[in-house]
Amino acid sequence: MNISTECITCIFNQALRVANELGLDEQDTKKVLDESAKMLPSFSLSLTPPQNATPMYEMISKLLDKEDLYKEAKMASIQKATKLIPKCKDILAQSDNKFLTATKIAVVGNVIDLASEVMFDLDEEVDKVINNQFVIDDTFSLYSKLLKAKKVVYLADNAGENVFDRLYIEYLKSEFEEIEFFYFVRGNPIINDITIDDLDGDEIHKVATVIDSGVPTPGIVIDLMNDNAKELFNSADLIISKGMGNFECLSNEISYPIFFLLKIKCNVVATALNEKIGGIICKKVNSISS
Repeated sequence: MNISTECITCIFNQALRVANELGLDEQDTKKVLDESAKMLPSFSLSLTPPQNATPMYEMISKLLDKEDLYKEAKMASIQKATKLIPKCKDILAQSDNKFLTATKIAVVGNVIDLASEVMFDLDEEVDKVINNQFVIDDTFSLYSKLLKAKKVVYLADNAGENVFDRLYIEYLKSEFEEIEFFYFVRGNPIINDITIDDLDGDEIHKVATVIDSGVPTPGIVIDLMNDNAKELFNSADLIISKGMGNFECLSNEISYPIFFLLKIKCNVVATALNEKIGGIICKKVNSISS
């Protein structure tokens, strides 16, 4: 999906969120906002929101001489998410529909989004998401695809969310023993998206092969993938795509077997899905059958 004028305002507001997150003083905050404002005329309506946002974040990184703007915030998110895993495991163990529950658990972490216009509390979201229904529910089709799959590409999103992804993949591997999982992460630090460096020593390596996608944007752009990632992506039996950024970049890629898992956190995505902010989504690309 291409950028809308509403997205332009949101992306500019993200510059202020960066400044606030880093505790910049008024003078440095103004520098960030001034330089970010200069970039707005270059935004292209023929590109996705993540593609338009990336140069601004790269500029802010150079301006502040800080390659990974959200490094500390990412580590804090991972620590916070890890504390919730025992609770999620208990919920899954007691569930009568473990596949549905595990899929909801995967969505829980999608609230950790420092670029979102709407923020949610992670602790509260565990119970909310588990007790709510998918407003778009293609979980039956997803299960059917998994039954036939041998190679699954799993597109990661935000730091902290990876903890819930690991629990989900652990469950899927126990249910679908023949599947090999490839966990795609961003090629460079961008917002609070997870990178391969963030996963050094992480247990995700025990359940999936972590792949540096080479993609620098906060959403997977196929043309920007490195050769290894692109080959795996093109040969996958199934692609599980987490988060709004990946949805924004891939929602029109109807020739791929993609299922989107996300929580709606902005008006533009809500409109695209014809749903409301706060809804949880399990949606297959329109032309993909079960």
